[in-house]
Amino acid sequence: MAPVLNVVGIVTRDLAASLTFYRSLGLDLPEPDGPDDHVETTLPGGLRVAWDTVELVRSLTPGWTEPSGGARITLAFLCDDASEVDATYDALVGGGYRSLHEPWDAFWGQRYATVLDPDDNPVDLFAWLPGSQH
Repeated sequence: MAPVLNVVGIVTRDLAASLTFYRSLGLDLPEPDGPDDHVETTLPGGLRVAWDTVELVRSLTPGWTEPSGGARITLAFLCDDASEVDATYDALVGGGYRSLHEPWDAFWGQRYATVLDPDDNPVDLFAWLPGSQH
């Protein structure tokens, strides 16, 4: 059997702020169990998403340093339609999160927008436009 992608890990400087951001995107996230250094959840379909604090990662990997110069991972959230992309983007930006790209109709047939999570990871919001192939 080939390996199966099972967990996407996010390293965060502020666990509470990161969880608040992803909860605002509809993820049902538990409160930290024990020390505030790790949280994970299983999404429909079985993929797990986990958050670890910078301090935890440094304790497990001596010499680890935070990446610089740009994001190394982007998460993309599928919305029902273009209006949901716009509404979700507006709610996030209105809630104080930073915009990377305002909503626009991409040439590949999607309504697309990008906001930054509290750790500057790009988070895409997208929906297929009517008549596009997918």
